[in-house]
Amino acid sequence: MGVEWTPDSWHPNSWRRANGIQMPSYADAEALASVENSLASYPPLIFADEAKQLKADLAEVAEGRAFLLQGGDCAESFAEFNPVNIRDTFRVILQMAVVLTYASKVPVVKIGRMAGQFAKPRSSDVEAQGDIELPSYRGDIVNDIEFTEASRVPDPQRMIRAYSQASATLNLLRAYAAGGYANLHNVHGWTLDFMGESPWAAKFEDLASRIGDALAFMDACGVDAARAPQLNGTDFYVSHEALLLPYEQALTRQDSATGAYYASSAHFVWIGDRTRFEDSAHVEFFRGIANPIGMKCGPSLDPDDLIKLLDTLNPTREAGRITLISRFGHDKVETGLPPLVRAVRKEGHPVIWSCDPMHGNTVKAATGYKTRPFERILEEVRGFFAVHRAEGSYGGGIHCEMTGQDVTECTGGAMDLDEQDLANRYHTHCDPRLNAGQSIELAFLLAEMLNEERVRDAGDGEREVA
Repeated sequence: MGVEWTPDSWHPNSWRRANGIQMPSYADAEALASVENSLASYPPLIFADEAKQLKADLAEVAEGRAFLLQGGDCAESFAEFNPVNIRDTFRVILQMAVVLTYASKVPVVKIGRMAGQFAKPRSSDVEAQGDIELPSYRGDIVNDIEFTEASRVPDPQRMIRAYSQASATLNLLRAYAAGGYANLHNVHGWTLDFMGESPWAAKFEDLASRIGDALAFMDACGVDAARAPQLNGTDFYVSHEALLLPYEQALTRQDSATGAYYASSAHFVWIGDRTRFEDSAHVEFFRGIANPIGMKCGPSLDPDDLIKLLDTLNPTREAGRITLISRFGHDKVETGLPPLVRAVRKEGHPVIWSCDPMHGNTVKAATGYKTRPFERILEEVRGFFAVHRAEGSYGGGIHCEMTGQDVTECTGGAMDLDEQDLANRYHTHCDPRLNAGQSIELAFLLAEMLNEERVRDAGDGEREVA
């Protein structure tokens, strides 16, 4: 785009000189350029000050004074775009945050995998059904899930539709977060109708009653809880894996106040497990944007390589800049995670450690469906916190693929879904998600772990004083 590039310089387009993978090849270069130019002229989806505020909130997490909750769809779709679906996922995240805040006694930073989670990495460029082989589905921003030759052709116009859907989703989320829906006085109204099937629904109602009693007590003491902004709304941010770099570059904007560049597609973006390597186009793009960013860390990541990546992505060691999202699997987390934690602690990088217990625990059921057993998810969460406790580190977050819909995609949990139940309501466009009941159950079980950590830390402090 007319900008001279050198190895030490950065510009929103400098990623094009690096090794770009997991992105489609568009047949019509002129059509792609036209879409990129259109997107570059559109309003930003988020503003620099919002990303700055999130980074400040995440700095509190890095210091152990807050907790990160990140959740939402595996892959957003055009077909399921519906205000009810957005509302239901938003309120399940609110419920989870209330449970975690009540137990941990620290603020919970809430980030949705929403308003942009359209592109998906694939393990193969092609997909076969019978004797027919077609390009893989890479998310609705790239091509269509329907298994036809025409549907699987990458279409740059889909980026325009993704932008429009992300914009509408953000508008609704902002209204819910600031317009009274997130008011703690409404906590009883957040439970979804089908949640009555879950034994954890009653536990949440009990918690909601205790919160209601506390608000009533404040009112009785002359504290006008209805006028407290912290109770009337909430800060809610959005995120996605920034995989499709032409889209991300087109939505990159320069902050007039500081001169820094921000990816205006989301408050928080992350690099996936397949695209974090030396000479990666994604790493090159991410190193120049000022947003808080994440990076997935799995069994294939060497500790020395992790430190090199951190030095590249956060050379000034800015707190709140980097979230490391571990994804090992229930049987690998306690052996694979410690070397990474030790390396980061030794080098003094101020990172947030968050647990993704979903991606390492995907299995194929006998019925042919991909699923994730709830017990394995929970086991990885327990292993994650055990590692950080043993290493003297802070496990500061959870990253889940979940939905407010009444789906049957993950087995197990208190609702006791088995492999035969998967076919009932299996709606995901890519990977299986926790439903609302399983999400709340995970939040309560995680809350117990956080409360145990808090009690243990308090006890250790008393022994040190003694």
